[in-house]
Amino acid sequence: MKFTLVQKLQNVIKWIQNRLSAKQFILLSSVLVGLTVGLAAIVLKTAVHFIYLAATYKELGNYKYLFLFLPIIGIFLTVYIVKKLLKGKLEKGLSHIHYGIAKKSSFMPKEQMFAQVLTSSLTVGFGGSAGLEAPIVITGAAFGSNYAKTYKLSYNERTLLLACGIAAGIGATFNAPIAGVLFALEVLLVDISISAFTPLIIAAATGALISKIILQDDILLSFQLQQPFDYNNVPFYILLGIFAGLISVYHSRTFSKIEALFSRRKSKVYLNVIIGGILLAALIFIFPSLFGEGYQSIKSLSMLQPENILDGSIFHNYQNNEWLVLAAVGMLIFVKSIATAITLGSGGNGGNFAPSLFVGAYLGYFFSKVLNLLNLTNLPISNFTLVGMAGILSGIYHAPLTAIFLIAEITGGYNLMIPLMIVSSISFAISKYFEPYSMDVKKLAMSGDIFTNDKDQNILATISTSNLIETNFQTIYSTDSLGNMVELIAKSKRNIFPVIDNEYRLLGVILLDNIREIMFKTELYDNVFVSDLMTNAPAIIIENESMENVMKLFDETGAWNLPVTKNGKYIGFVSKSSIFSSYRNKLKVNKIE
Repeated sequence: MKFTLVQKLQNVIKWIQNRLSAKQFILLSSVLVGLTVGLAAIVLKTAVHFIYLAATYKELGNYKYLFLFLPIIGIFLTVYIVKKLLKGKLEKGLSHIHYGIAKKSSFMPKEQMFAQVLTSSLTVGFGGSAGLEAPIVITGAAFGSNYAKTYKLSYNERTLLLACGIAAGIGATFNAPIAGVLFALEVLLVDISISAFTPLIIAAATGALISKIILQDDILLSFQLQQPFDYNNVPFYILLGIFAGLISVYHSRTFSKIEALFSRRKSKVYLNVIIGGILLAALIFIFPSLFGEGYQSIKSLSMLQPENILDGSIFHNYQNNEWLVLAAVGMLIFVKSIATAITLGSGGNGGNFAPSLFVGAYLGYFFSKVLNLLNLTNLPISNFTLVGMAGILSGIYHAPLTAIFLIAEITGGYNLMIPLMIVSSISFAISKYFEPYSMDVKKLAMSGDIFTNDKDQNILATISTSNLIETNFQTIYSTDSLGNMVELIAKSKRNIFPVIDNEYRLLGVILLDNIREIMFKTELYDNVFVSDLMTNAPAIIIENESMENVMKLFDETGAWNLPVTKNGKYIGFVSKSSIFSSYRNKLKVNKIE
């Protein structure tokens, strides 16, 4: 039998696994996952970089005309690959990682190990106005999950390696290992013990290291902090935090509404591509900095060269007009959300991580530049540009720690730690007030299918109602007599009896305590009927109802057993004691150690 290189490598790892303890193998696995995901991130970033360079090669023609066709080509190729190669299945957004943990026992589809890299490189490389971080994170999660599946690891170990893949992805993308670890924790929202931090740190450091060695500086988003922090500017950082929170809410809601408009036309896939491509082309025609990730324009702002964002624009001749350039910066704060929503809604693949940094940088620059031009103060514009990124990232993803440490790491120092904390925390608080759930998990959170900040809800989301249905309850018809009821009681070990009709529809219930006083009066056996004794069920549970709703019914009724129906027909009962038992077991396994 001939073995492929991958099979040989797997056999070597299995041989090593048999000679290491479980914890030792997890540490080794975190290195291997970090290395693999780091390489995947390098492939994606490099592919997009060279596609972008080829697409924007100046000798090809005039920017604002030739480039208008590129995003639609990228989106078309993405949609074509999804339909033909991936059979119409491509999971976008980080919410699917949450769903995989909550409902799929941390299993991620194998296709996600390559599908995200392939499709997002085409979308963003050809100018789609989105980011690569979400695809990298999903890819990392898929690598970690499928690695654990290959070596038959437990749910806890699988979830931990899934988190390692996420940490490595962010660590490699930004050369920011601490931000990678924090992002994994804030995004996954699972209970991880101190000992589980070690594999996360190792994976993130491995991903960042391999990225640092291979990727060039012009591909990575990095800055050199030039101006020190001045505590006199704290009031202005507070104001920036407030604006960042409000803009985060605007971005989340605008994105969701526009994406929903495209979702209504799912059957007309290629029409969506055409409509989205035309709209995106129009926006790029006016604002060329919307082309691709937009990191180059962020660097231009941080280096106080805002006029560069008008290169190739219809406003190119007005680059020396400070107020017109500033107006363009201000408009892009709001237009970027629309461009990203059009890119992803029309069929492209990408994420909101890079757009959040884009919007944050433009907000920080605009805010500080306006105050300076009005001679109200003299703010360090580059610092506000960088801190603004943390504010929007924190507000959109509800991940303040990630935002703080990401910007601290990519600026090469921690001198901005205080303003980063101020802006990120205020933005997070305001965004969370208006939007309880982050943009990527809102839909699934509202349906009860997803992890949220509420740990109790997290555990309930993993418990399936259908798995707790008990069917050993004796049913009785409403036309049966008390005598029939007594005979049934003698055979049953339960104290509650569902009353049904000939079509198995639930009519009510009989509680043993309610008939105890008459059940031994034989003279009533033929004269009293079940229909005279039954009462309405305190509440009725639908078979696939979320466990959170089920617990609300138990709390509202005070009952210990509630009947379950499927298509209107009785199928069994769910007891509060069985839920508590399942909850206790889940509580044990959901803590990753």
